[in-house]
Amino acid sequence: MISVDTKKKELVGPYKNGGKSYRPKGDPVKVKVHDFIDKELGKVAPYGVYDVKNNEAWVNVGTDHDTAAFAVESIRRWWQMMGKARYPMLSN
Repeated sequence: MISVDTKKKELVGPYKNGGKSYRPKGDPVKVKVHDFIDKELGKVAPYGVYDVKNNEAWVNVGTDHDTAAFAVESIRRWWQMMGKARYPMLSN
């Protein structure tokens, strides 16, 4: 059994992140202060596939719209990368 889920779309690029990052004093990472979409980079939609039996997850990140076709492609890629090796009895 697998569980599939899409997450919130995220902007691509060096945007400010609320997390902590330790850097040498006086050497900050330059980031964009305002979260206006970068027309060249756009947004990404992460789509996760979770293998319940093996407690493993795989994430497909795409720039396409979050559609049923993207969900199916994410599952297909999970199958090619992880599922086929884990479940060879289902490959026929």
